[in-house]
Amino acid sequence: MYAPERQQEILRLAQQRGRVEVLSLAREFQVTAETVRRDLKALDRAGAIRRVHGGAIPAGRLDFEPDLDEREASAPGEKDRIARAALDELPPDGSVLLDAGSTTGRLAASIPVDASFTVVTHALPLAARLADHPGIDLHIVGGRVRHRTRAAVDAWALRTYGEINADLLFLATNGFSVEGGLTTPDLAEAAVKRTLIAAARRVVLLADSSKYGRAHFARFGGLGDVDLVITDTGLDADAARAVESKGPEVRCV
Repeated sequence: MYAPERQQEILRLAQQRGRVEVLSLAREFQVTAETVRRDLKALDRAGAIRRVHGGAIPAGRLDFEPDLDEREASAPGEKDRIARAALDELPPDGSVLLDAGSTTGRLAASIPVDASFTVVTHALPLAARLADHPGIDLHIVGGRVRHRTRAAVDAWALRTYGEINADLLFLATNGFSVEGGLTTPDLAEAAVKRTLIAAARRVVLLADSSKYGRAHFARFGGLGDVDLVITDTGLDADAARAVESKGPEVRCV
């Protein structure tokens, strides 16, 4: 079977089953897992499917939102490199807002124990990772906690962030693109992210390259709202230039 034929069949199975897995497809088509991953990558680039940890879902379920555990298992090497690069942006003192996300979670886990500055976050996992840092003045923003992201949303969170004027925001997103800007599947999450952007003097977006070109239901900002994008080398030079044309610096690590 040629690759285009196999990819068409993979797409049919994804639409029929709602999700396909790399290992089961490899057995079914008697090819290697790496071959299946290449097929899924090609289908993803064509907009036919969306890659998720271990497999893919149809593009018709674009706003299916993986839970935090699944997102943390996706692109771990890229996210670790992004988190390490983000450490260079930390102020020696001052105030930092940490958005909820798997890459911002890796950043929180990488912050040195002897760091000394103020952190504000609405993400419970990030707060837990920083609670034993004696030099960090940690503030937890409250509200309704979404189980899928373990982050507070709605009126309490919006009101609190509306009273803050921070030096730096590390922002997360489910998708970013030149045309669609910054997007996420959930309206409540989008509202918090929008308020976060307004609460910081400098905005650094942490997003692996697989999120480039994705557009989700809720738009919370444009690339012009971002000062710096830290992503991985999977973002090609043309895409990086297109992003920079909207205003932010792009750093691929």
